[in-house]
Amino acid sequence: MTSLAIPSANSVMSAASTTGTSGSTQSSSTGSGSAANLSQSDFLQLLTAQLQYQTPTNPADPTALAGEFAEISTVDGIDNLNTKVAALGAASTTSQLGLATSLVGKQVAMSGDGLITNANGSAEGAFSLAGAANNVTVTVMNSAGKDVGSMKLGALGAGQQTFNWTGGSANQQYTYEISATNSSGATVSTTPYTVFTVQSVNVSGSAPSLNVAGYDVPMPMSLVQTVLGGTSS
Repeated sequence: MTSLAIPSANSVMSAASTTGTSGSTQSSSTGSGSAANLSQSDFLQLLTAQLQYQTPTNPADPTALAGEFAEISTVDGIDNLNTKVAALGAASTTSQLGLATSLVGKQVAMSGDGLITNANGSAEGAFSLAGAANNVTVTVMNSAGKDVGSMKLGALGAGQQTFNWTGGSANQQYTYEISATNSSGATVSTTPYTVFTVQSVNVSGSAPSLNVAGYDVPMPMSLVQTVLGGTSS
């Protein structure tokens, strides 16, 4: 044998399994035929077979031998990396589950302009102001788009703001609009949110999600924009 280039797994594994280290005959086995699918143990068995059956007058090339040891190291490194990645994935899922559990009983907001009333007909709303506003008004519409009430919130600073609307029917969904102007009468940009109450954690998917009141399917954690606090009465 003049080279240590890895032969096919079928040929060398068959030869290696014919004669064991003690010289006794063993049952033959076959491999996959692809070095990419071999484990570190397979590489070592192939290398042992190659050294065992080399020609004494024409021994293996040391350079090729070093290359095969590098192959073994690469396979072992990939195995270790895969193990570490799997561990990181499990840790991430555990962290997400802990965060999701901490939100049960709290109100969370996601992008949207909805108002979901509770059994008393009241609903929590939230929005963000791009700048300070002197006059802020909330207008509420029913499912048909008809105005059913409004609230004057007065002057508010920039950033996240909340309001409570009490003029609705029990357990209904409404939409709302925010009108805001500054001291010069110019319109202040607003971003509305829909507020949901978290009831429980859903773990049926690949990542934890939230079961919330008024939402037909579990809410992905990625949709949560902000946490408002405890459940309103």
